[in-house]
Amino acid sequence: MVIGLACFSSLLAVDSPAVENARARLANLQGLLAAGAASARQVEQAEIAVAHAKEDQIIDQTVYGEIAIDELTETQAEEIKAAAQRRLARERAKLADAAKLVSAGVAPRSSLLPFEDLVDRARHVVSAAEDRARTVNDLIAQIRAEEAASVPPPGATMDAPIQGPMPVVTRFIGGMKFALATDFKQIVLAFEKQFNRKLPISARGQTALHRSLGFDHRDRVDIGVNPDDPEGRWLISYLEKAQIPFFAFRASIRGQATAPHIHIGPPSLRLRNLD
Repeated sequence: MVIGLACFSSLLAVDSPAVENARARLANLQGLLAAGAASARQVEQAEIAVAHAKEDQIIDQTVYGEIAIDELTETQAEEIKAAAQRRLARERAKLADAAKLVSAGVAPRSSLLPFEDLVDRARHVVSAAEDRARTVNDLIAQIRAEEAASVPPPGATMDAPIQGPMPVVTRFIGGMKFALATDFKQIVLAFEKQFNRKLPISARGQTALHRSLGFDHRDRVDIGVNPDDPEGRWLISYLEKAQIPFFAFRASIRGQATAPHIHIGPPSLRLRNLD
C-alpha cells in the first residue's frame, strides 16, 4: 500500500529522475505486454515501482526540508511517517533476500553492504519523518493554545499575564495594526542584528496547516522562542515599544504539550470567508 498521493499532488510539480525511469520502464513493459513479450505480472510490478518512486519522492521532498513544515497538514505528516516506515520495510525485505543468497553460498558476505547501507539510511528517514510529524503536532498545539487564549478569562485584562486554570500567557493588545508584508522585516533585521542569528520562525502568514484546521493566520507570525529566554525577553520588549500586538506562551494549554513561543499579531481566529 502506498500513500494517498492525491493529497500531495500540489507537491509533485516535477517528477524525480527515479519516477521518470520507473515510468519509462512501465511504458516499455506495457508495449511488450501488448506484443506478447511480457507478462501481466511484470507490468503490475512496474506499476508498483512507479508508485513507490512517487512515494519516495514525496518523502525526500518533505523529510529533507524542501517543503516547509507548516505547509504540511496533520494528515500529510502522518502519511509521510507511514510511508517512511514502508520504505524501511522494503529495504529490510531486500536485505533479507540478499542474506538468503549469502547463506546459500551463492553470494559473498560483502554483497550485503549496499543493502545494509540502504536499511540504515531508511532508518534515519523514519526518524526524521517522525520528528517532522511531532513538529506538526507541536504547531497544532500552538494553534489550539492561541485559540483558547484569544478570549481572556473573566476579570482579566488583555495586557496582563494570565494564570490559574489557563497556562501562563502574556497578552499585549498594542496600539498598532501589524502588517506582515511591511512590519515584519524590521523585526527580523533587528533580531538578527541583536543576536547574530536568524529569527526562528515557526509559521509565517496563512499556512496549509492553519487552513486545514480552519484558522485565519494572515498577518500573523509564530516565533519559536521561549518568552523567558534572552531572545524572548528582547522580542517582547521590542514589540511593546513598537506597540505591536502579541501573545507570549510559556507553558501548555489545558493539559496539551505546547512549546513556548511568541505569536505576533492578533489571535488566530476561526476562518469565515477566506478565499
